[in-house]
Amino acid sequence: MLNRRHLRIKALQILYAFYQTEDADYAKSEKELFASIEKMYDLYIYFLLIFEELGDFSNERIEDRKLRKRPSDHDLNPNRKFVDNRIISILKINNELKAKSESRKIDWNSAVKKDLLKKMFLAVSESEIYESYMNNDENDFADDKNFLVELFKTEIANFGLLHDFLEDETIYWQDDIDLVCSMVIKTLRGFNEKDDEYTNILPLYKDEEDEVRFVECLMRNIVDNDNENNDLIDKLTKNWDLERIAKMDIIILKMAITELCVFPSIPVKVSLNEYIEIAKFYSSPQSKVFINGVLDKSIIVLQNEGKIKKTGRGLLT
Repeated sequence: MLNRRHLRIKALQILYAFYQTEDADYAKSEKELFASIEKMYDLYIYFLLIFEELGDFSNERIEDRKLRKRPSDHDLNPNRKFVDNRIISILKINNELKAKSESRKIDWNSAVKKDLLKKMFLAVSESEIYESYMNNDENDFADDKNFLVELFKTEIANFGLLHDFLEDETIYWQDDIDLVCSMVIKTLRGFNEKDDEYTNILPLYKDEEDEVRFVECLMRNIVDNDNENNDLIDKLTKNWDLERIAKMDIIILKMAITELCVFPSIPVKVSLNEYIEIAKFYSSPQSKVFINGVLDKSIIVLQNEGKIKKTGRGLLT
C-alpha cells in the first residue's frame, strides 16, 4: 500500500513538528511517526466498511416501505440492484476485512457514525450516478464494479460531512485522504467474480521490514546529523539568511541530503526528484526552484567529500 514517497511525506510531517517543539523527544516523535502510519491504514479500513453500511441502509429502506399501510407495487417489488451489488457482497463476507476491523476496533456502530452514514446514503441515493445505475438494464459484475468505483470517487470520497468527521478524529487524516482513496479504488478494481471470503485486501506495507527500516534510518540520521546538515545548508545558501528560509524548505533539504548520503542503493536522481516533488505540495510556490538549486550544489560538495557512495551502476546520476 505505502510506497517510499508516502513514507518520506510521513517523516516530513513528524520532523516538522519535531523541529517546532523545544526540547522535543526523538523517541516520542518516532513513535508518533509509526502511529500516524497505522492511523492511515485505519482510514483505509473505515472506507472499505462504508459500502456494507450503505447497503444495509438501502435494505432497511426497502423493508420499511414494505410495511407501509398502502404499499405500492414498487414498494412490494423493489429494485434491489444496489443492495445486491456484487462488490458490496464480496466486502460483506471478507474475512480479512472483518478481522482487521475487529483487531483495530474500527466500525461505524456509534449513533454519531450511523447518523453520518445515513445522511451519506440519502445523498448517494439522490445522485445522478446512483439513479443511472439503478435504472439501466445492465446487470453484471463489471457494471457493479464500475458503478461502485465511480460512486466512491464522485460521492463518497467528496462527502463534506465525512471530511468533517475525519478532521475531528485525527489531524493526520486530512493529509492521508488522497492516498487512502486511491488504495480503496485500487482494491475495488482488483476484485473479480471468483473472489470470496478469503480474498485479500491490500496490506499496509509492500515489504514491511524493508520499509520500516528505511523510514527509521532516514529519521534517525536526519536528527543525528542535524548540525552537519545545517552547516552545509548554511554554506550553500550564504546569500540567504538561514532564519528567513521557510522551515519546511530546510527540513526537506535535510531529508534529501541525508538520503543521498545514507542509502547507497537509492539513485541520486531518484532522491533529487522525490524531494522536489514533495516540495511542490508541502512548501511555498518558489520552493521547487530553490530546493533544486541547493540540492544540485550539495550533490557536488558531497561527492567531492566522498560522502555519497552508491553501490550500483548508474546510481550516481
